[in-house]
Amino acid sequence: MPLLPNSRTEPDGSAVIRVLGYNIRSMRDDTDALARVIRACEPDLVLIQEAPRFFRWRKKLARLARASDLVVVTGGATTTGPAILSSLRASVERTEDVLLPPTPGLHRRGFATAVVRFAGTRLGVLSCHLSLQKDERYAQAGMLLDRLAGLGVEHAIAGGDLNERPDGPAFRRLAGTLTDCRAASPWGGEYTWTPADPYQRIDAIFATEGIEVLGCGVPSAQPGVTEADLRAATDHLPVLAALRVPAS
Repeated sequence: MPLLPNSRTEPDGSAVIRVLGYNIRSMRDDTDALARVIRACEPDLVLIQEAPRFFRWRKKLARLARASDLVVVTGGATTTGPAILSSLRASVERTEDVLLPPTPGLHRRGFATAVVRFAGTRLGVLSCHLSLQKDERYAQAGMLLDRLAGLGVEHAIAGGDLNERPDGPAFRRLAGTLTDCRAASPWGGEYTWTPADPYQRIDAIFATEGIEVLGCGVPSAQPGVTEADLRAATDHLPVLAALRVPAS
């Protein structure tokens, strides 16, 4: 299997970036394995779900970022789980943590959002973890689209744990407006849950029109990523996408 292209800036000002989506289960598993997987993928952006939310959560997320050669952009307990990490290649313009309307009896959800720059590009970014409940999940997909449109940028990406397969209504709602990166340019593995016996794709990365998808999938064949680390790191497999973002 060919490797995904490395991050770079093109002569026309566009940027090739690597985006990793990853549910890290509150770092309750092997954090050394988790950091090794992230580092091996060489991402410019990491869209985290289930970041630590309780005692010393900021220190735990910062420690993971350091171990992965990244920095914390936003999110964590302030979004009830979603977070964004980035490489030093990204210049952060602004961030906003968003709490979604609560539903009694269900875990409250949120979005971690940012606008970042890579060379001559400007990119909106959103990390999400949608509800386990079908109707709430569908409503949250609509809120995601509204929030992405409200970032005020031409190009944007969103990714996360959708808790739903591609044939589900919330997934289809997102894919009807955004590009499902895995469907547009399959690369690597397809299924993201569970690491021991992957049988369904419930994690995804989406992009707005104009962003070219160069490849997207589970990076099981990425150099430096081992089966043992993928199983030990958390209860989801990550999704890695290489994207070409036009100059702004």
